[in-house]
Amino acid sequence: MTFRPSRILAAALLTSSVPLISYAQTVEVTNAVYSDQLSSLKNVSPSATGATFTGDNKRAKPLPQVDAPGRITDTAIQSSAISNPAAATTAGLGFDGVGLGFTGPQGSFTVQSAPPDTTGAIGATQYVQWVNSSFAVFDKTTGNVVYGPVAGNTLWKGFGGACETQNDGDPIVLYDKLADRWVMMQFAVPTGGPYYQCVAVSQTSDATGAYNRYAFQYTAFNDYPKGGVWPDAYYVTFNMFGGRHQAFSGAKVCAYDRAKMLQGQLATQQCVQLSTSYGGVLPADLDGKTLPPAGSPNYMVNKGTSALNLWKFHVDWANTANTSLTGPTAIPVTAFAATCNGGTCVPQAGTSEQLDSLADRLMFRLAYRNFGTSESLVVNHSVQAGSSTSSGVRWYEIRNPAGTPTVFQQATYAPDASYRWMGSVAMDKMGNMAAGYSVSSSTMKPALRYSTRLATDPVNTMSNETTIVQGTGAQLTTLKRWGDYTTMTVDPVDDCTFWYTGQYLKADGTFNWSTRITSFKITGCM
Repeated sequence: MTFRPSRILAAALLTSSVPLISYAQTVEVTNAVYSDQLSSLKNVSPSATGATFTGDNKRAKPLPQVDAPGRITDTAIQSSAISNPAAATTAGLGFDGVGLGFTGPQGSFTVQSAPPDTTGAIGATQYVQWVNSSFAVFDKTTGNVVYGPVAGNTLWKGFGGACETQNDGDPIVLYDKLADRWVMMQFAVPTGGPYYQCVAVSQTSDATGAYNRYAFQYTAFNDYPKGGVWPDAYYVTFNMFGGRHQAFSGAKVCAYDRAKMLQGQLATQQCVQLSTSYGGVLPADLDGKTLPPAGSPNYMVNKGTSALNLWKFHVDWANTANTSLTGPTAIPVTAFAATCNGGTCVPQAGTSEQLDSLADRLMFRLAYRNFGTSESLVVNHSVQAGSSTSSGVRWYEIRNPAGTPTVFQQATYAPDASYRWMGSVAMDKMGNMAAGYSVSSSTMKPALRYSTRLATDPVNTMSNETTIVQGTGAQLTTLKRWGDYTTMTVDPVDDCTFWYTGQYLKADGTFNWSTRITSFKITGCM
C-alpha cells in the first residue's frame, strides 16, 4: 500500500565521474521481531483479501526531483525500429495472470487496489505472480493455475501481528537460483506504525509447500521495497518516510541473513539509512548460477542527474563491525530528462485521462550477471524521448562494477512517437538482452511489448519489437497510476527463456485492470 501526497522537493543529487566522498555510515543491526515455520501453504485456508484502496491512494510516494527542468535533446535515442532475423524470438506461453475476472483453485480475484504492482518470477517448475493484493502459482509448462488466487497475507496465516492481519501489498517475488527457493515479501504498514517487511522463504522449490517466515521492523514507513538475491544475503531497499503521509527521510538499504533464513533459524538484518538526497535505490539481483567473485559486495544503483549512482554493500555476519556501505560512485550517462518530469502525462486513446510515468526512479530489476570475463548490470528507467513530448525506455549495461564502473552501452528505445515506459530488462546466459514495457499514445490504448538484442548486435540498439498483448481499454477518471513496476526474469533451468509480466486493460474503466504473463527465447540460446 503506497500513498502519494504532494510532490516532495529536495536537493539535486551530486554527479561526478569519480567516486563521491563517502560519508560515515551507521550500520543498524536488529533481529527479526518474529519468525516461525509454515508446514505447507497448501494446507492454509486463504486469508480475507483485506483493505480496499480507492482512488489514487494506492500510490508510490514521489522521490526528490533530480532531473534538470525543461526539455533536452537525447543523443542516445534509437529513433527507428530495427528488424533483425538473427535475433528472432521463439514464443513460449502467453496467458492472463491475476486481475479482473481471474479464477483459480482457491476462487476468484476482485480488483480492490490500484496499481497492481505486478511482480513475478520463474522457478524450476512453477511461475509465481503477485499483484496487489493476491498471488497465484502457475505450472510453467502449461500456464495452468495450480494454486490461488489468495490474499498475500495468506503466507503469514497463524504468524501473528501485522504480517498476518495486514495485506498492504507492494509485493516482490524472487527466485533464489542458488538454493532453488522462493523469496516472497510484502510490507505491513498499520496506521501509526511500527512498520514491517514480511518475508517468506520456501523450504523447497515448490511455492505451495513449506516456508520459513520472518517479520523485520522499522520505525519509519518502508515504502516501495525492492529485493535482490546475492550469495551472502537477501538485499532489500526502501524509500523511507516519517509516516504514511509524512516527509521523505531518504533511502534505506538492508541485508537479511540469507543463510539463516534458508535454515529457518533466527535471522538478523543490517541496514544503512541514506540521506534525503537519495531515493529509488535498487539492489543487484543475481541471474544465472555463476557466482560473483568471492567476497563481492552487493551493488546498488539509483538515478542521479544524467548519472547513475553506484554503492557497494559489504556485509559481515560474523563481525558486524566489518560491514560497510561505500559510495556512491557517480557514473556519467548520456543526458536525459524524466518522462513528464517524473509525473503524469502519458496519453491514452479515447480519453483525456493521462497516466503516471513513475519516471522519478529506476525500474525493477537491477539484473546482475557474471560472464566469467566480465560482470554486467542492466537496468532501465523512463525518459523524455529527445526534445519531443513522448517517452522512451532508457536502458543501460554497466560493466566492471567491482572496480571503476563504466557504461558499456546505453540507449533510449523510442522508435516512434508512442510513449514507452514502465520497463524491466534482463540478460540471458549468452548476453542477449530483452526489455519489456508498456506502450500507449493518443491513438492507441495501453499495450505490453518487448524488444530484444543479441550480444553480438551493434551496441546501443534494440530490435524486433513484439506485441505481447494489445489492450482494448483505457484507464479512466480519478485513476492515473499505472503499473508501479513490471518484472522480467530468466528461467533458471535453461538460463535462456525470458518471462515477463505487466498490466493492461480489456475495457475502458477504473479498477478493472488485467495482467499478462508471457515467455519467449532468443534464437541461438540453448
